[in-house]
Amino acid sequence: MSRRRFLKASAVIGAAAASGLTSPLDAAVARQGTPGRRPTRRIRIVMGGYGPPSTGFSQALKQVGDRMSAKFGDAVEIKYVYNILDLAYRGEDILWMVEQGVLTLGYQSSSYLTERVPDLGVADLPFLFSDAQKARAAMDGRFGQVLTARIEAGMNYRILGYFENGFRHVSNRVRPVREAADLKGLTIRVLPSRVQERTFELLGAVPKVMDLSEAIAAVKAGTLDAQENPFANTVTYGVHLFHRFHSATNHFYLSRPIFVHRPSFEAWPRPIQEEMRAAFRDAVSLQRESHVTEEADAMVAIGKAGGEILELPAEGHASFVRAVNPIYGEARRQYPGELLSLAGI
Repeated sequence: MSRRRFLKASAVIGAAAASGLTSPLDAAVARQGTPGRRPTRRIRIVMGGYGPPSTGFSQALKQVGDRMSAKFGDAVEIKYVYNILDLAYRGEDILWMVEQGVLTLGYQSSSYLTERVPDLGVADLPFLFSDAQKARAAMDGRFGQVLTARIEAGMNYRILGYFENGFRHVSNRVRPVREAADLKGLTIRVLPSRVQERTFELLGAVPKVMDLSEAIAAVKAGTLDAQENPFANTVTYGVHLFHRFHSATNHFYLSRPIFVHRPSFEAWPRPIQEEMRAAFRDAVSLQRESHVTEEADAMVAIGKAGGEILELPAEGHASFVRAVNPIYGEARRQYPGELLSLAGI
């Protein structure tokens, strides 16, 4: 059995595994301490992610956990697995971990859900939003509500809101990228989204779908020319130590849906459900504010590491928009008109 398959199997069956082994996830949760005597109906909530405790995503989870503990006391037990990558899981594993109830709650970029929920591809379209305010308004409004309904119809989740992954930029180890033609022939990691693959095909790059863990390893090994991420993610995962050129392309705006294991959530008393929803509404605001600061701090860190941040000239930006224009005609043939209209297409 491969290590990945073992991790998945042992996480699902936990301490009941025939081998007597527990998963790295079980051990990580156990290290947070076990209270002495538990009330009969205590609700255990394990929140997970894939970033260090210092990120805005992790801090938002902690804010929610603290609020739930303060409100309900011993009626709830809150645990955290801030970064499943530290336990040798892949970034994509958080999807099945929550869907099967190994974790109670998690988040992931919406692109990872597009195979199961194809209509989410609309949110991956390039240059869909001109600024963060418009993007947030769309995700918090009817556009986000329709996406939520699609996800909940296709997966074993309840959606509690949308964190901001933000605008994404291209970094690479080969050359400055100031216009679309500069990407020609560069291998670039993309998320598991056909829209993202198609976008970079139109830009002349060679897209490679890779999980985050694979991409980090390839960047460090020098076997991947480029990647695309918000500046904060680029720094969080250490990519800025290997890539010199960072182009502020703003080509995608992505959100990270916050999803909870549906059977667990629906078994909770209504006051706990309602407080969790309210807590995440506030936590989303915290995380979005943190994202702005993290992006600014990351740009400083990139400079200190010897990287160059390249702002696209007007014509350079226009060359990107022109190159990807065919994808909108393709989208009109592929996605429901209502959803496209809500996205302003």
